[in-house]
Amino acid sequence: MEIYATALTLFLIMDPLGNIPIFLSVLNKVPEERRRFIIIRELLLALLLMVLFLFSGGSILHTLGLSTEAVAIGGGLVMMIMAIRMIFPNRGTVMGDDEGDGEPFIVPLAIPLIAGPSILATLILITEKNSQSITKALMALLLAWLVTAVILFFSTKLYKILGNRGLKAIERLMGMILISISVQMLLNGFSSFMR
Repeated sequence: MEIYATALTLFLIMDPLGNIPIFLSVLNKVPEERRRFIIIRELLLALLLMVLFLFSGGSILHTLGLSTEAVAIGGGLVMMIMAIRMIFPNRGTVMGDDEGDGEPFIVPLAIPLIAGPSILATLILITEKNSQSITKALMALLLAWLVTAVILFFSTKLYKILGNRGLKAIERLMGMILISISVQMLLNGFSSFMR
């Protein structure tokens, strides 16, 4: 059950449904036959980065001299900003508008849309809290990534089925859940710091 709860949290942070319009906008000028290849490539690059942070996040923290409380509070703040933007999106600003006509590579699809700062901070916290459960954390990450990959791979079809309004409604609901998770992260970080 713990794996599914962690996977759900990671899935909500990745926000594949909310990212569909951005993915379609960034890939708009890319030929249809190249789109699937690019989506798979970006998903694999994002997964590689997330797995790297899952296994070496603790070492990165210690090297930079950061406490888990600082990461929890920072990650909670970033996650809250992201959740607020999901509920109240900025009109007329799409990431990648200035990318030109070339193919996107790593930015903005892999980073920060799939593997953003909030998910990387969450992965560090998961392993720092309980280093024994790294296998469970990896399973949760793979599960969340797999569902995200399927959604983004079929993004064009999903966009046609759900429409813009349907996607916005789902994204706002996910944003509400994510706000609760970010508040909990902040509370945990502050309470741990106070102790």
